[in-house]
Amino acid sequence: MTDKPLEVGDRAPDFSIPDGDGNLVTLDALRGKTVVLYFYPRDNTPGCTKEACGFRDRYADFQANDIVILGVSTDDAKKHAKFTQKYDLPFPLLCDIEAELSTAYGVYGLKKFMGKELWGSTAQRL
Repeated sequence: MTDKPLEVGDRAPDFSIPDGDGNLVTLDALRGKTVVLYFYPRDNTPGCTKEACGFRDRYADFQANDIVILGVSTDDAKKHAKFTQKYDLPFPLLCDIEAELSTAYGVYGLKKFMGKELWGSTAQRL
């Protein structure tokens, strides 16, 4: 992983991380494929649920174009399993419990919220 923030055109940092079913997912194994790696703060929150269900609802379109969808949060496998089952998500959710992947991709770090500094998602909605 890297300490330098990612720039457009940078090679995506490799990773090896378990999904909610305990399977190890590596970016290296997916090289040559188009991968949508989306980061979200928590399972079962309103915005995160809407985002996951949006990918679910268009999943057939992604599959038809050989695009791999991977969701990433700091939740554990048990939470991911419940979230996946509750919303019938057909793609893996990766368990970034220590936020190493999220940090490497620049979406997790020190932020300010209501005058306090805390660690969490720094992703901005586009």
